[in-house]
Amino acid sequence: MIDSMAQVHMTEADLAADLHGVLDRVQQGVEIVVEQDHRPVAVIRSLLPKGRLLSECIALAEARGSTATLDEGFMKDVEEGIARRTQPWNPPVWE
Repeated sequence: MIDSMAQVHMTEADLAADLHGVLDRVQQGVEIVVEQDHRPVAVIRSLLPKGRLLSECIALAEARGSTATLDEGFMKDVEEGIARRTQPWNPPVWE
C-alpha cells in the first residue's frame, strides 16, 4: 500500500497523458501536485476519508491475537453512530 502522505509532482502534460493512471494513484492515497513552469497550480487528492472498514479492523485484531469480544449491541451502536454523522450539525444558539 502506498503511504497516505506520498506526494508526486507532475506537469499538465504528464497529467493529460495518463489521467486514468493519475486517478488510480490518487485512489491509493497519493497526492498529485500539478505544476506549470515548475510552480504548483493544482493539487489532486482523494475526497474519501482515510480509515479502515470495520471488517478490516476485526481482521487486524484477530491477526494480532486479540481476545476482545464484541457484544450483541455493538453493530447497533456502530449504525447509530454512522447515522448521526450523516445528519447536519445544528449547534445551540447562544444568547
